Amino acid sequence: MKTQDLVALLAADVTPVDPHIMSKRFSWALLMGVLGSTVLMAIWLGIRPDLAQVVRTALFWFKLAFPLALAGASLWTCTRLARPGAAVGAAGVAVALPIAAVWLVAALMVRGAPDTERAALLLGQTWRVCSRNIACLSIPGLIAGFWAMRGLAPTHLRWAGAACGLLAGATATVVYCLHCPEMGAPFWAIWYLFGMLIPTLGGALLGPYLLRW
Repeated sequence: MKTQDLVALLAADVTPVDPHIMSKRFSWALLMGVLGSTVLMAIWLGIRPDLAQVVRTALFWFKLAFPLALAGASLWTCTRLARPGAAVGAAGVAVALPIAAVWLVAALMVRGAPDTERAALLLGQTWRVCSRNIACLSIPGLIAGFWAMRGLAPTHLRWAGAACGLLAGATATVVYCLHCPEMGAPFWAIWYLFGMLIPTLGGALLGPYLLRW
């Protein structure tokens, strides 16, 4: 068989790859994750009764900006790691920046508060359940994120799984903000972040098993 004939035979049944497949899969994953978390939150926890008043304050939007920034950075990380051989690169810096910012604000608040008020700033009223709630709300997003990633071509499976977990945790935290009464940066810097860390670690553990080609 001639080389040209062999090439023609191999290429005969090749179908073109959709150049927008990655954006489509992650768009669906985000939609399904947010919808799943929202329905779960509404049924299980409920929306805070004073939400209409709270959304008029700048502090609420600062609170929401933290998980939104992490969701955007983790989505960027996911799209990088969905490509074969790609490294995290600058997306890792994008993940670190909102964490560093909220830690800085939290440290300044705790340092400037009287000793008797520091524990309340760190623990709030819901520290016992906050991280657990976020982790539970992240389950729909984690499933959707793994579906999206599995249909692509990741090679760094543990990192890809961790990125999916962080994306799920961050979007779940955005949804959880509609329920959570805590309005202090020191609380978010600890318990929100710990809640997002749980699905991130879970994704890192599951990645090598569920994302294998």
